[in-house]
Amino acid sequence: MVDRPIRVGIVDDHSVVRAGLRRLLEATDGIEVVGEAADGRVAIALAAESMPDVLLMDLSMPTLGGIDATREIHAASPGIAVLVLTSFAEHDDVLRALDAGAAGYILKDCEPDELLAAIRAAASGDAPLDARAARAVLLDRRATTDVDLSPREAEVLQAIGRGLPNKLIARELGIAEKTVKAHLTRIYGLIGVSDRTQAALWVHRRATHSGDGA
Repeated sequence: MVDRPIRVGIVDDHSVVRAGLRRLLEATDGIEVVGEAADGRVAIALAAESMPDVLLMDLSMPTLGGIDATREIHAASPGIAVLVLTSFAEHDDVLRALDAGAAGYILKDCEPDELLAAIRAAASGDAPLDARAARAVLLDRRATTDVDLSPREAEVLQAIGRGLPNKLIARELGIAEKTVKAHLTRIYGLIGVSDRTQAALWVHRRATHSGDGA
């Protein structure tokens, strides 16, 4: 690993938020702010010109939202770790951001030390995920005791039943490996298991009871 500051870009449509983040980051050893953007379109240009190690990305912005911007940046420069920094921890937002290529998902009301740790983790190739965002994946707003899997979740679960690891599931379904993990978090909660082995057994038992041995 190169011994140099982590290069960080800041993307948020609120100038006060950008200014506060810049002050925090510039006061932190080992971090260098390389630019700011107030919307997703400018963020794409910032990423291409400055090539930050980590790009802090808001979701709700004019002109082009954070998820679409993340998708374009990830496609053009997969080495840039886009770290979503937002006020929203909704189930769909988390999954859409991860599927677009975000390296992690952090909420704006986190403590400064948590944000700095997330930036360092993202720069190191890890996938920081706020605990509340993880719970949003697990506890969807639909309060139900039934197994209510989405079509994508059903595909992920069937792949688990076939013994596929996350990397192969991601490749087969054309989604990010982080998204597979997020789907699994919610699937485990819905079917009442705690790991992939139990999930695979659940699939096989379900198939047996329905008479489908395929």
